[in-house]
Amino acid sequence: MIRRWQSPLLFGLIALIGAFLITRGLVEQPGGFTDVFYHFNAANRLVQGQGLTDPYLWVYVGMPDSLPAPSHLYWMPLTSLLAALGMGLLNAPGSYAAAQVPFALLLAATAGLAYGLGRRLGGQARHAWLAGLITLFGGFYMRFWGATDTFVPYAFVGSACLLAIGQSVSVQSSQRRYLWAGLVGVLAALGHLTRADGPLLLGIAWVVWLWPWDFSGADRPVTLRSRVFMILIASAVYLLVMLPWFARNLSVLGTPLPIGGAQGIWFTEYNDLFNYPPDANAVTFFADGIGLLLRSRWEAFTSNLGTFVAVEGMIILAPLMLIGLWMRRKGAFLRGFWLYALGIHVVMTLVFPFPGYRGGLLHSSTALLPWWAALGVVGLDDVVDWVARRRRKWNATSAKWIFSTALLLFIIFLSLSLALPRRVQVATPALYTELAKVLPDDARVMINDPLQLYYFTGHGGVVLPNEEPSVIPEIAQRYGVDYLLLETLVVDGQTYVAAPDKLSTILDDPPDFLERLDIHLPSGALLYAIVD
Repeated sequence: MIRRWQSPLLFGLIALIGAFLITRGLVEQPGGFTDVFYHFNAANRLVQGQGLTDPYLWVYVGMPDSLPAPSHLYWMPLTSLLAALGMGLLNAPGSYAAAQVPFALLLAATAGLAYGLGRRLGGQARHAWLAGLITLFGGFYMRFWGATDTFVPYAFVGSACLLAIGQSVSVQSSQRRYLWAGLVGVLAALGHLTRADGPLLLGIAWVVWLWPWDFSGADRPVTLRSRVFMILIASAVYLLVMLPWFARNLSVLGTPLPIGGAQGIWFTEYNDLFNYPPDANAVTFFADGIGLLLRSRWEAFTSNLGTFVAVEGMIILAPLMLIGLWMRRKGAFLRGFWLYALGIHVVMTLVFPFPGYRGGLLHSSTALLPWWAALGVVGLDDVVDWVARRRRKWNATSAKWIFSTALLLFIIFLSLSLALPRRVQVATPALYTELAKVLPDDARVMINDPLQLYYFTGHGGVVLPNEEPSVIPEIAQRYGVDYLLLETLVVDGQTYVAAPDKLSTILDDPPDFLERLDIHLPSGALLYAIVD
């Protein structure tokens, strides 16, 4: 029985069953995040033969001339391709359950990777099972595992790339180092195809290989020539995997990658993402000196610190995983991991603060989850051993089992308590039901969330701009938009527009080009026709 319990195959079976129960049991349709609707809509259009195209704009960054437009001008395509793969293989266009199949498989694979890390760092089946199950349940991430979003794909390819980096400096023969370097290139490219910050994985590999650290598995010092050759192999493979995406972008955009993403560096607020035209730049950012620089980075730091403790560290795991890392900080195998962990937090705090603390770090940190889980487990053992050396009557072995069980039960409780109340079940919001009744079949709408509008009604449109109402006619003419919808909130008897503040004047002083339609919509939403 003990040998069966130690079997990786048994864990793999449990992880696979658990992954399907989690993904489908908690998320039955897109919901919770705008990203989820975007990736699923794009996948469904691809399966239906409409190519990688969007019938709407959710940001004006890299804005096209007309609609429909090439998709993934801001987000990367792999998540949509995975969802399309699930629907295509099962011949089920529009089926969210079919789209989730690749995500469930990747979640099980990520838990399996954590299982392997726990075994490697801790050396026992207890470490392996605990790390794998912590990753599977995921704490704050559990409610996102079933979403057609980058959470699961990046958790796997990101953590696997860090594993390949660790292996590349832990093997003895140069041939095997080169093979691992090639795999790093593949996984870094897949990481980039999942998230725009994915190239950081390749950059971390360069640092690990080029910095004059020892390679722990080498029987003799690794020469600079060999290190450079590893970089060349990984970079060449990375470019080879990325080539089809670069070619697609060249054909539809005239550039290998969409332009405008770097504007996030100069955002003065998160809503700058919706500026029309996109105009964030260094001049506007430093218009009032360095005050905004300091405030925005401090706000991102405090928010991201909370993400680290509560989301990555699941509260109770945070000190344990840091102890586990500190005790093993000199090991070559962990260099890529801790450099990436440091790098992604610096990037999402100092370089892209607003996108970072509004979701960027939350998504990118999934690559760290299997590693943090394994380090937290061995860190628990480190603490128990430290106490046992000072309390001789303590049975360290029994204490490790007791505290390991308590740790796992806490994380299961935390995961379920956060996920179950937020289950996404099949339902159409009343607003979209009513809009589907009153809008003409070919109507396009300027609305707070055009992605949800399209998913529930099939109507295209554009997002509300973070600008004065005067830009509405220009946007409407450019993209063939017929209507504007404002959703309102009533707080203490005061009506507020669920839109950028600059558009709030429409309620009290509607411009001549907007004609209020006498249609009752749920939640006090207001529908306007855009007239010449």
